[in-house]
Amino acid sequence: LTVAQMAAADRAAIAGGLDEAALMEAAAAAVTRRALELLSPGAAVLVLCGPGNNGGDGFAVARQLRARGHAVTLAATQPAAAYRGAAGVMAGRWEGAVEPLAAKHGERTDDLVVDALFGAGLNRPLEGSAAAVVAALNRRGARVLAVDVPSGVAGDSGEALGALAAQAIATVTFCRKKPAHLLLPGRALCGEIAVADIGIPDAVRGHVD
Repeated sequence: LTVAQMAAADRAAIAGGLDEAALMEAAAAAVTRRALELLSPGAAVLVLCGPGNNGGDGFAVARQLRARGHAVTLAATQPAAAYRGAAGVMAGRWEGAVEPLAAKHGERTDDLVVDALFGAGLNRPLEGSAAAVVAALNRRGARVLAVDVPSGVAGDSGEALGALAAQAIATVTFCRKKPAHLLLPGRALCGEIAVADIGIPDAVRGHVD
């Protein structure tokens, strides 16, 4: 599905009665399951949250991983109170600290970094602290698990916007692959790709095809 088709499928699923927060919780659970496969018990995790629904996924992943005994640090591009909708629900459920995203987070030595900064709908180059963090993660070869697509990858073209995108070892996307998961350089930046069923019925495809 293209980015627009995926957004239409999400809207159709919600209009059909599915709860947006429940969908986000299911998406986060899929990411958490993949993270647990990559982590040893109690290992340290850094979760990076952007300003939109991708960031909401990150808050939920952070909570789920902490509940499973991992030492979780969460850094976000905005305060928890600034999130809205389902992302706001997830931010409200997170009981830990929210560190302002800063360049220093790219230099940490956590066992895994969950990249929930920006998803497939990003249409501009990374900038500011997000760009600094991603550049540092790439430079030191951090183990990155991406939510939807690695931050900086354009969902429809697979291009690295502004020539900077996170290099992941694994990516979890939802419902269907996007063009970026199949087209270079996006395909290579994603690492091992998993597509998670989060409960969006096949019937909504009729709204987007």
